[in-house]
Amino acid sequence: MAAIVLVEDEADLSAIVMDYLLAAGHQPRCFADGAEALAQVRVAPPELIVLDLMLPGLDGLSVCRAVRDFSQVPIIMTTAKVEEIDRLLGLEAGADDYLCKPYSPRELVARIAAVLRRAQPTSAPARLAVDDATRTVRVAGQALALTATEFDLLATMARRPGVIFSRAQLLDAAAGENLDVSDRAIDSHIKNLRRKLAAYLPGVELIQSVYGLGYRLEP
Repeated sequence: MAAIVLVEDEADLSAIVMDYLLAAGHQPRCFADGAEALAQVRVAPPELIVLDLMLPGLDGLSVCRAVRDFSQVPIIMTTAKVEEIDRLLGLEAGADDYLCKPYSPRELVARIAAVLRRAQPTSAPARLAVDDATRTVRVAGQALALTATEFDLLATMARRPGVIFSRAQLLDAAAGENLDVSDRAIDSHIKNLRRKLAAYLPGVELIQSVYGLGYRLEP
C-alpha cells in the first residue's frame, strides 16, 4: 500500500486509474492541474507520483523539475507523445519511469510496484560501495580498479539507483574537461564497467540497458 498522487486531466482515464489503484490497495489522490498537484505534494508528500506530461497551466515537465528541487519521490510520467525526444526530456527532468498512452491500467499498477520496490531501502549487505571523496569503488568488499571516466559514470548512476540515465546525461557526467569522450564512447565504457563488475559479481547485471533510453543501475 502506498500514498500515490495521480496528476491527470482526462477525467475518464483518471477515474479508471483511480479504481485500479484502489483495487491494488494504494491510497491515491487525483489532481487535474499541475500547479495544484505541486502545491499538495509540498504539503503532503506522497510515496509516488504518476504525472501526465500535457497538463493545463503548469505542464508535467515543469512539475517534475519543481518536485526534484525538494524531493526524490519516484515519478512515473505518462503522455500521448511517443517521440524518443519527449521520453528523454521526461527522464532528464527527473522522472524514474515513462509510460506512453494509451496504456493499460494493469501495466501502470505493475510499473508502480516495480518503481516502489526499487525505491525501498534494503538492509542486505551492500554489493556496491562508491566513495566520491576518495573516488574509490568496492564490489562485494573488493576494491575495483576503474578509469576516471568509468568511475564518473558508475558514481553518477549509483547516486540514483533504478533511475534511467540517457547517454546525453552520462556524457555530461563523464566528459568534464575530457574532450575525447563521445556519445557512442559511453557504450564502450559501460561495456568495460559491466565486465569489471561481473568479475566480482558473476551472473549479476548491475548496469541494465533500457532500450531506446539509456542505462540504469539496479539497487
